[in-house]
Amino acid sequence: MIDPQVFLVVGAGLLGAILGSFLNALLFRYNTGRSVLRGRSQCMHCGHALGTLDLVPIISYLALRGRCRHCGCKFSVQYPLVEATGAALGALVYLQHPEPAAFALWLAVWMTLLFIFVYDLRHKIIPWSASGLLAILALVHVCLLGFDFWNFAAGPLLALPLFLISAVSGGRWMGWGDSALELGLGWLLGITAGLTALVLAFWIGAAVGIGLILIERGFTPTPTSKKLVWGYTMKSEVPFAPFLIAGAALALFLDVDIFQTLPALFV
Repeated sequence: MIDPQVFLVVGAGLLGAILGSFLNALLFRYNTGRSVLRGRSQCMHCGHALGTLDLVPIISYLALRGRCRHCGCKFSVQYPLVEATGAALGALVYLQHPEPAAFALWLAVWMTLLFIFVYDLRHKIIPWSASGLLAILALVHVCLLGFDFWNFAAGPLLALPLFLISAVSGGRWMGWGDSALELGLGWLLGITAGLTALVLAFWIGAAVGIGLILIERGFTPTPTSKKLVWGYTMKSEVPFAPFLIAGAALALFLDVDIFQTLPALFV
């Protein structure tokens, strides 16, 4: 007999995939004047309205081989990637927080972070509405834990270094939205996990930067190609929010703690 818990995990994953599909619509429509709640989804190339069978998360993209059934133009790979990530987050959040209220809160947190992750990658900016929503959810989490000075202080303390980097550089080295994002992450993770996530973010960012250097050195420009893969070069502005969110995911889902791991390496 199959453990009923399996069905609940699968159900949480399906919910995450559906929310991921909604996030895709929001990501493409946000700040364009188009409402995400009104108007049917349509092919961006031919404008044909997509039917129900075209909108099944992940499955429709695979069945149609990533193309519009009407004009044959390719859909963005962002669609299945966001939906699959949403499914994974739904399942992971349920495994960590099976209680209905906690599950709903943390699922909302991670869907917000997924939106910020992709939007910052696409546009190199973090919408204040998204970081504001994350801060509200984080404060709800802090309040549910009960009053503790360090729980409330974690957000401002962890956001302060990023704020100072932005202030010193006038926003050139790091955008102002990153410190606002870290404020919410600090409240969500607390001091220890939050500092671990922040350090991991800088390490991941450094690794990506080194990777860009190595790619650029081995890249031979041609008359028709002047940029690296994905359009990034060492002179490009690289968004930092994805690194912050990746660090938070490692700290929360994999229980990574640099304060325990690093000393153990030298024993």
